[in-house]
Amino acid sequence: MARPQYLSDEDHERIRAAVAEGELLSSGEIVTILADRSDGYTDVALAWSALVAFLALGVLAIAPEFYMTLYERLIADWGHEWTPRMILSLALGVASLKFAGMLLLQLWQPLKFWMIPAPIRTMRVHDRALRAFRIGTEQRTTGRTGILIYISMREHRAEIVADEAIAGKVEPGVWAEAMHALLAELREGRTADAMIAAIGKVAPVLATHVPRQPGDVNELPDRLIEV
Repeated sequence: MARPQYLSDEDHERIRAAVAEGELLSSGEIVTILADRSDGYTDVALAWSALVAFLALGVLAIAPEFYMTLYERLIADWGHEWTPRMILSLALGVASLKFAGMLLLQLWQPLKFWMIPAPIRTMRVHDRALRAFRIGTEQRTTGRTGILIYISMREHRAEIVADEAIAGKVEPGVWAEAMHALLAELREGRTADAMIAAIGKVAPVLATHVPRQPGDVNELPDRLIEV
């Protein structure tokens, strides 16, 4: 399945320029990541399929005549006796068909993501952002002064993660303000503007708490990373 194209080359350049400008007055580093999704959610899809199969077995137990009559009509066989083995085979067939059908339905991505509970989406995006931060940002700057701005498009979630030298000095409300600016643009469908708005909010934080030092070098790339 082809990955959706969220940003143009011009958008990438605008974000890169915003990062470069935002780092001019500080020794900190701003890293931007745009993810199509933060997880495959296979476990959630399997859980829904198992639930549907279980409910189908419940219906079979409560009203077996429906499935038994349907089976007899499909095979045009009215003269046989229902043995325990046949009933168990019918139950297995019904459960298998329901399980497979639900799994196939969730191949349609809008339905699949609509069915993922919001807390699970939030948790998976948070975990993925932390992993990305640890791999690409954390402790990769001299003074541990990196900030990651992470957007996950399918889940409609975003995270701002700061290295310890920054996080320990900044009140949570500052990050909330940056997140509010980011989400306001995302709700209007302006992904590049959302990232730039967040950069505009975190850059002054870096400039205040880790002002630029003589001989400072750019330790991390300014470009947006798409995953």
